[in-house]
Amino acid sequence: MLKICFSQFEVEPGHPDLNFSKMLQAINEAKQNHADIIIFPEMVIPGYLLGDTWEQTSYLKDCLAYGDDIIAQSDDICIIFGNIAVDWNKKNTDGRVRKYNALYAAYQGKLIQPEKSPYPFAIKTLFPNYREFDDSRYFFSLQNLATEMNKPVEELLSPMKVNIKGQEFNLGCILCEDGWSDDYNFSPIDILCQNYKLDMLVNISASPYTFGKNNKRHRVFSKQAKDNNVPLVYVNNIGIQNNGKTIYTFDGSSTVYDADGNIIACCAAYTEKNTYVELSAAKSYPALPVPQNDDIANIYQALCYGIKKFLHDIRMKKVIIGISGGIDSAVASALYAHVIGKENVTLINMPSKFNSETTKGLSSQLAHNLGCHYAIVPIQEVVDFTVNQFEQTQVENLSTQEINHVKVSSFVKENIQARDRSARILAGMAAAIGGGFTCNANKAETTVGYSTLYGDQSGFLAALADLWKYQVYDLARYLNKEVYKREVIPQGIIDIVPSAELSAEQDVDAGKGDPIKYPYHDFLFRSFVESWQKVTPEDILIWYSEGTLEEHLGCEQGLAKKYFPTAKEFIADLERWWNLFTGMAVAKRIQAPPILAVSRRAYGFDHRESQNGAYYTRAYKQLKAKLLGESA
Repeated sequence: MLKICFSQFEVEPGHPDLNFSKMLQAINEAKQNHADIIIFPEMVIPGYLLGDTWEQTSYLKDCLAYGDDIIAQSDDICIIFGNIAVDWNKKNTDGRVRKYNALYAAYQGKLIQPEKSPYPFAIKTLFPNYREFDDSRYFFSLQNLATEMNKPVEELLSPMKVNIKGQEFNLGCILCEDGWSDDYNFSPIDILCQNYKLDMLVNISASPYTFGKNNKRHRVFSKQAKDNNVPLVYVNNIGIQNNGKTIYTFDGSSTVYDADGNIIACCAAYTEKNTYVELSAAKSYPALPVPQNDDIANIYQALCYGIKKFLHDIRMKKVIIGISGGIDSAVASALYAHVIGKENVTLINMPSKFNSETTKGLSSQLAHNLGCHYAIVPIQEVVDFTVNQFEQTQVENLSTQEINHVKVSSFVKENIQARDRSARILAGMAAAIGGGFTCNANKAETTVGYSTLYGDQSGFLAALADLWKYQVYDLARYLNKEVYKREVIPQGIIDIVPSAELSAEQDVDAGKGDPIKYPYHDFLFRSFVESWQKVTPEDILIWYSEGTLEEHLGCEQGLAKKYFPTAKEFIADLERWWNLFTGMAVAKRIQAPPILAVSRRAYGFDHRESQNGAYYTRAYKQLKAKLLGESA
C-alpha cells in the first residue's frame, strides 16, 4: 500500500523562491504524516504563463537550483514535481537554448530516470497550441526529440521505477496535455499502458479554470483510469497567471481516481491543501460524487478568487467604480465590495442631463445597500464647456489660410460624456485615493466595441468582460440570494431596460435602451468568438435560411423573427455587428484593460485577432442576394 500526498497550492508565476518555500512546507508536513510519495503540479517552481521570461538564462538557472534543493529533500519520501529542464548543449528551433517542460521524480536524494529516456526526467509530449497556450514557442517536446533522434515516440515513453519499502512500483508520469489526447494522432497514456504494467498514472498539470471544464475533465480522466485498470492521480495548481492581456484563474480541483474510474479523493477548488490517499490494488474505495462546476456559483467563485488575487499581486487596496444605475456597474460594485470590503470601495454616480431620476435613484439605493463610500459628481457643466470650447476653436488650414470651426455631432457628445467620466473623474479620483478604477464592460459590449475608447473602455481590470449579459443578470440574482442574502442590487436595476443614457434616444423612462438585443445578440456574438469552429456570417445566413438559427445559436426560438421581421432587416443587423466585431471593436479590444477569463474563449491573448477589417465570403454574398431577391 502506498500513502500518496497530492499537494495543491497557489503557484506564484515568476517567483520560484516563494514556490520553493511552499514546497518545503508541504514536504515537511507530508513526511510528518508518513507519506510515501508527494506529488506537485506542473511547472510548480517557475510558474507556467511567463511570456519571454523563459528566455532569461539567469532565471532558468535559478529555477534549476531550486529544483536541486527539492531533490535533496527526497531522503525518505518520493517527490514528484514539475520544473523547467535545460540541455545547455542543444538548441530549440529558434536558436535559443534547449528547454523542456519536465516532470522530475526523486527518491533518496537521487533523480529517477524514465526507463528509455535520454534524460533523468519525463518530458511533456503533447503541446497545446490553442487558446492561451504557447508551449512550442519556448519548449521542445518529447515528440520533437523523438524525431530528432530518429525514433518513434513509443521508444521514449516509459515509466519511472521506484522501490519503496522493498516493493517496486511502475509510475506512468505525464504532464497536463498528455492526458488530453483525443485530437492528437497518438495517446501517451495508451502507449504507456499498452507497453508496461503500471501501478499508477500521475498527471501533473497547470490547467486554468474554464466554465464547465471540470465536468469534461472528470469524464476524460475517469475513462482513462477505468479503460486501463490503473489508478490515476491528477494534481493541478491554484492561483492566477496571465499573458499580459488575459488573466486566468487556476482552480486546482486535484483528484484521484481508482482503477474503476471512481473518484476516491479530491481537493476543493481554489484551496491550498495537502490531501492524502492510500492506494492498494487489494482495497476497494467508496466512490465520491463528481463535483459540479457548471452553474453561476462557479463563475462567482472564479471571479472572486481572480479579483482578490489580482488586486493582491498588483498591491491595490482601494477601488473606484463608476455606477450608472445599470446592471453591469451594480454587479461590479457588489463583487468588489464583497471581495475587498465595502470600506475600500468608492462608488461614484456621474449624471448628465440625460440621466433619469430613476437611474440616479437606483444608484443611490445600490450604494446605500452596500454601505460603500458614495459620491455624486455631475458632468453636464464640463461637457458643455468642452463642446463650446471645441466649436469656438478656430482651425486654420495653413495651406489656404481658410478658417473653419468644428461642429460637434450628437454622437461625439456621447463620447465626450463617457471620456469625461473615466479619463477625468474616475482616473482623477482613483489617483487621489491611491487606488484604481474598474472597467465594467460585459462580453457583448466588448464583442462589438459598444464602448468609448479612453472612456468606459478604460480601467485597471475588466472583471466582467468574459460574461455575456444574461450571465451578468444571473450573477446579480446570485449575489442577492446566496452571497448577501438580501437585496443589495435593487430589483429596479435588474428590471430596467439596459441603456447608456447618453442621449435623448436612450431615455430609460420611455423604454429606450441599448441597440443590442441581448436575448438574441448574446448568442449571436458568442458564436463569433466561443465556437471551436468559429462562426461567420455565411454560417448564420445558412441557418437563417434553413430555419435552424436559434437551434444552432442556443437562444430562444423565434427571436430572430421577433426582432427582424424581414430578411432585409435581419441581414442589415448581422452586417452591422459583424462589421464592428471585425473592425473598430478589434482596435478597442487591443487597447482594453486585461480581462479575467472564465469562458472557453476570452478576449485578449486567448482569442487571437488581427485588424484586417470585415470580410464576407462568396457563398454569403450569393445567399444574401437570393434572400433579398437580387442578382448576385
